[in-house]
Amino acid sequence: MGRARRIAGRLALVGAGAVVAQATLRALMASPAAPALDRTNHRGRTLSLASGPALAVAAATTAAVGAASAPVAVAALAAGLGAGAVGLYDDVVGARADQKASKGFRGHLSALKEGRVTSGLVKIGGIGVAGLAASALLSRGSGRGRGIGPRRSRLGGAANVLLGAGVIAGMANLVNLFDLRPGRALKVGLLVGAPLAVGPAAGLVAGPLGAAGVLLPDDLDERVMLGDSGANALGALLGLALAARSGPLTRAVLLAGIGGLTLASEKVSFTKVIERTPVLRAVDMWGRKPAPGTEPAAGAGVGVASATGQGPGRLPAGTPGGSTAQGLAGSRSALAGSTGPDGAGIPVAQDVSDPRGAGAAVAADADAELSGAEPVAVPQRGTSRSGTKKPRASKQGGAAGQSGASGATGPGQDASTAKTASKPVTASVEGESSARGAEKSGVS
Repeated sequence: MGRARRIAGRLALVGAGAVVAQATLRALMASPAAPALDRTNHRGRTLSLASGPALAVAAATTAAVGAASAPVAVAALAAGLGAGAVGLYDDVVGARADQKASKGFRGHLSALKEGRVTSGLVKIGGIGVAGLAASALLSRGSGRGRGIGPRRSRLGGAANVLLGAGVIAGMANLVNLFDLRPGRALKVGLLVGAPLAVGPAAGLVAGPLGAAGVLLPDDLDERVMLGDSGANALGALLGLALAARSGPLTRAVLLAGIGGLTLASEKVSFTKVIERTPVLRAVDMWGRKPAPGTEPAAGAGVGVASATGQGPGRLPAGTPGGSTAQGLAGSRSALAGSTGPDGAGIPVAQDVSDPRGAGAAVAADADAELSGAEPVAVPQRGTSRSGTKKPRASKQGGAAGQSGASGATGPGQDASTAKTASKPVTASVEGESSARGAEKSGVS
């Protein structure tokens, strides 16, 4: 009977976390402060950082309700709300132009040497203080770390508090390092938290898991994102649960592992590791929208993601190469039969996200307007890395198969002129979200 009651209580906390998170998110989205949390992502869509504070509030309050004692409940509030608050500060203030240059722990220290206090440095200090306070309260509430005799008790307790603070603060930062793609940080939180929902300190993670689960669909659909506020809060509460069920030795092992991953992020891209590992990539892509450049345009083969984020398949006016695309003549069949400077046929559909620039992409807007279909991405040979396309002289009375899209030399053009062209206009998977920023490393 006691076990059934515990399970029912944890399920109630999961539901409470979901309800509080949704209610808080709706309130924030309707508040006057909502526009300050808007960001534009890689698809040109406007999304909100409001899910971060919503997760922090819901996770912290429900973790406090599920705590085994009053000191542990206060520790949950200190960890979740403290880390969430300084994360929100960094989300808002860190978006300013004068703050963006300083990234990572080294960048923040360099700024401090110059007499500047960055928002990231404020966040680091705030998470450290929150972690230390939460660990001290946790030690008081659980009695962990007490040795034999007054002196040993004091030394052992202090060491255990410091180790616990390191685990809490380290997890807050580590989860934030994964907040680079839609839903990734929430998936990491759910995967780490699920095993902790069984056994000691299960009440500390049940509510946060409910809050994370209910916000995941909106994050995957790119309507909201966690930002530092939500990722730091979720990580800090997971760290608190880990510290609550471990002694000094286990905490030391956990801290070593967290520290190792954090240091590794300075040298290794987590995103690249995930993309190279089939299982991790499958989990990471589950529920997400297709990557830019891989979505076929309706009725027109391959679409191209605009470099300005205005959607797939169209070069906007003013884009290098746009005027040339507007002047392309002929039908889709003529484009398919065109030849390049070396006489080789130009394929109509080709992977235009090749980072080496093997094929330059041109959106055949003129053709699309004639046919009523979406424009087709036409890779073209003879391109350079200059990022601009030189005008090509038209060939008067040219033979069949030679067109403006072929890149062939006309009168007055030598070989060097014909080979000067543009770089592909694409949006790579690595640069998937401008709102999420560049690859996070170390202490972000």
